[in-house]
Amino acid sequence: MAWNYSEKLKDHFLHPRNVGVLEDADGKGEVGSVACGDALTFYLKTDPQTGRITKATFQTFGCGSAIASASALTEMVIGKTVEEALRITNQDIADYLDGIPQEKMHCSVMGREALEAAVAAMRGEKRAADTHEEGKIVCHCFGVTDRKIERAIRENNLTTVEQVTNYTKAGGGCGTCQAEIEEILNRVLEERRREAPPRPAAAGGARMTQLRKIALIQETIEHEVRPVLQKDGGDIELIDVEGDTVRVSLVGHCAGCMAAGFTTGWIQDKLRELVSDRLTIVIEPPGAAEAQR
Repeated sequence: MAWNYSEKLKDHFLHPRNVGVLEDADGKGEVGSVACGDALTFYLKTDPQTGRITKATFQTFGCGSAIASASALTEMVIGKTVEEALRITNQDIADYLDGIPQEKMHCSVMGREALEAAVAAMRGEKRAADTHEEGKIVCHCFGVTDRKIERAIRENNLTTVEQVTNYTKAGGGCGTCQAEIEEILNRVLEERRREAPPRPAAAGGARMTQLRKIALIQETIEHEVRPVLQKDGGDIELIDVEGDTVRVSLVGHCAGCMAAGFTTGWIQDKLRELVSDRLTIVIEPPGAAEAQR
């Protein structure tokens, strides 16, 4: 499979910054394992007077994205206070590199975890990740716990099992844990939906004409829904609008996806937010649009 790597990511892979052991490091964090295919050691040195990070280095065993993510993170944290560095997310690392292929996002997650482990070591704290995040191991191929999976889902707004694999590697080996991953995903998504505050009625309400409603639905699908689905190889087709019933078809990777029910719920919530709170989504089988033509 060929992935699209940004020029900045390739530069950090070919010319990694701050590589090596930092002998006088204040904190050293180790995550991953060679047996699982990715391992990263991150070193930090701080100024005792200002509390700012003066040096950061790394050693890694992994792919080009792992090397680039760790290299980028060293540049991102130098000059920051420890508290500022801890606010860096894995998405911040990906953005710094002008993007990371979705299939390699676990590399940026590993970088964030190594930074947290280094800070914990510097503070003399026992980090949960050092004991498999004190959770139940779900993916035995890569040693990924239920807590790590849940954290990735919540922090990155993941909605599919495939995304969980991209961000954590869980389910990327033998695949026998995918059903358990789906259970965790469904539970978190259901909690998120229950906790979401009620949305006010969209502008226009009952006085909106059908033509205006259809136009807004098309606009929302094109600019808000389709780009999200296409990131994971899926797509959506608008088939028909009958009153407040919107008939669509999920295609590509979205067709038959284990989390399709929650994807449908997310699409409906988005349309209710931006068009009308009366809308209901109905999923038609792929090819339904052609059958109506």
